[in-house]
Amino acid sequence: MIFTGRRILCLGAHPDDIELGCGALLHQMAAVSDVLCVTLSDNQKNPELNHLVGEHYASMGVLGMPSEKVILGPFETRRFPHARQEILEYILDIRRKFRPEIVLTHTRNDIHQDHNTVMEEALRAFRGATVLGFDVLRSSYGFFPNFLVEVSEEDVEKKIAALAEYKTYTNRYYFSPEITRSTLIRHGALAERPYAEGFDILRIVSVFGRPPEAPQTAS
Repeated sequence: MIFTGRRILCLGAHPDDIELGCGALLHQMAAVSDVLCVTLSDNQKNPELNHLVGEHYASMGVLGMPSEKVILGPFETRRFPHARQEILEYILDIRRKFRPEIVLTHTRNDIHQDHNTVMEEALRAFRGATVLGFDVLRSSYGFFPNFLVEVSEEDVEKKIAALAEYKTYTNRYYFSPEITRSTLIRHGALAERPYAEGFDILRIVSVFGRPPEAPQTAS
């Protein structure tokens, strides 16, 4: 699959989900593709998280995402199942305006009610696009990636640096640089690469055609 030059939507439930799930690949894509990152809740109902929005924008900046390509939605954390229709309509509006070819969102193997709702509504909204599911360690259950994308040492370091912007979550185990790196090493091992970001395949949409012709060499 070619990510370069594509319109790619990264869709998460909460600030930090996208960075945790696909931050290394996002750093790679940000420079070569038209990427939009949409997070459906800003988590601001919780007074302990009042710095989270600034940390999210700073984290995305480390990964190369300009602020105008980073959107925070209006939905209330842990209440997504009750707002399912509104979430679908919100996502459909993104589809009309952005028309993504590839969507990265939560894995089917995520037991958080908000994450699961986002995944299901993304599948409804983006029937004509490829949809890949990323893992958020704290709420995963039986995740085993069957779509692996090689990432570089620089991408790994940028993902770790981006997660370090979340001072609010400094003590959360799943923000540990060692866990982040080891997860990318494990996924890389599955692909016989040094590092890889892992996804499950929710939907693949492709075109069958002739491969490009090889360039002619002078005799």
